Amino acid sequence: MASVEKVVLGNGPWRWQDVVAVARYGAQLELSPAAWARIDNARGIVERIVASGERAYGINTGLGALCNVVLQGEQLSQLSRNTLLSHACGVGAPLANEQTRAIICAAITNYSHGKSGLQRRVVEALLALLNRGITPRVPSQGSVGYLTHMAHVGICLLGVGEVSYRGQIVPASQALAAEGLEPLQLGAKDGLCLVNGTPCMTGLSCLALADATRLTQWADVIGAMSFEALRGQIAAYDAEIIALKPHPGMQRVGGNLRALLEGSEVVASSRGIRTQDALSIRSIPQVHGACRDQLAHAALQIETELNSVTDNPMVLGTPDDYRVVSQANPHGESVAMAADLLAIAVAELGGIAERRLDRLINPLVSGLPAFLVSQPGVNSGMMIVQYVAAALCAENRQLAQPAVLDNFVTSGLQEDHLSLGTGAALKLHRVLDNCTQILAIEYLLAAQAFEFLKGQRFGVGTDCAWSLLRQRVPAYDQDRWLAPDIASAAALLRDDAALAALGASIGGLQ
Repeated sequence: MASVEKVVLGNGPWRWQDVVAVARYGAQLELSPAAWARIDNARGIVERIVASGERAYGINTGLGALCNVVLQGEQLSQLSRNTLLSHACGVGAPLANEQTRAIICAAITNYSHGKSGLQRRVVEALLALLNRGITPRVPSQGSVGYLTHMAHVGICLLGVGEVSYRGQIVPASQALAAEGLEPLQLGAKDGLCLVNGTPCMTGLSCLALADATRLTQWADVIGAMSFEALRGQIAAYDAEIIALKPHPGMQRVGGNLRALLEGSEVVASSRGIRTQDALSIRSIPQVHGACRDQLAHAALQIETELNSVTDNPMVLGTPDDYRVVSQANPHGESVAMAADLLAIAVAELGGIAERRLDRLINPLVSGLPAFLVSQPGVNSGMMIVQYVAAALCAENRQLAQPAVLDNFVTSGLQEDHLSLGTGAALKLHRVLDNCTQILAIEYLLAAQAFEFLKGQRFGVGTDCAWSLLRQRVPAYDQDRWLAPDIASAAALLRDDAALAALGASIGGLQ
């Protein structure tokens, strides 16, 4: 992904790539004057309601099942503070810094619409966390949709909890003081706004889209290497044949495969050696293409949510003519379904990769030395890495079970249908990590297979991929510690520059 130094939010639709630029690559985030004006207008409505004494959920009432308890005066500020403290009850290992930053980005996007009603200084404080490198430590577990993750972010604005700052874990109060920032004094609705909406699942899913997009391209590259190493029949990728099944993803994958294999003497000399290849070899366009189409659908759903208002209640109009509406926009069903669907697609990418890599090490079907090593017997070669890939595939099958179908009843029957969207997004990240390792293993094996076929020219793209890996991982002449090789291959799959170089070798990966 190209480096972006600054992202301005508030003048038009935001893309998931904008979230990634801020959360992962450290771009500075700013709000446009129009966004600040919307935020100030909404706050004016909240202050008018407080002054009038009109009852409005979450502004001057308790929350959830306590929505009929009316509050006033200092109780409103205390409610906001208590909301954060009581909701900050997550458990488990903390999120990665980029995950927390993505959540904060998505929350600020929600507020920028000016339908929430929180104070300007709360949004300014969240921007300061991002732009000054103060990242709250947020436990990963405990959300049935939203609430806990953003509560852990919110308490850091109060000077409570811990943060990652300048490479260390320190008290939030210490980091704020080091940056000359004062702990926030909250007002009416501020606490509810901070924990409400779908920023957790949406921010996490934006990062997942970046990783899935990169993996789909690498899957084509590595799949093409396996195809070539196994001397596949290129007729299955013929442009005329592929065009007869016009799924968009399938067309892109077919084009990638043909470009990657262009000029291969291995492929040319293999024409006609068998009637047809195994499905894991000849169906790469169909399977990878279907996964790409699900990715496109998921991206549409997630990006739509990113540009949505997901607060409850919403404040509409102006301080002189307003409405306060309780509704269910914080329900994250769309994102939860998208994350679940994408988890299935990514698990399938890993599943077909495992079938291909198994063929590479099996001399009964590969035509290559057993387990891709000279002197098999004294050397076990690549035997056990296939076990690792199979184990990761098995775990992905479990993780690909839809989270959105689960349900619980919370808040004294008030919240009785839940999306489990944050859980769906988090397990999607685990599926992506597993698939990265599976593809890294296939990459190692395909590159090792090339060592036994070096007498002929490889495809222009597959040869580039082989060379890129060999810059980091030497050929496997005899048994050695394999775990570092897998780690090096996986690191290459996360390297944007390497993918760009591959694309350049064939005039662009689709």
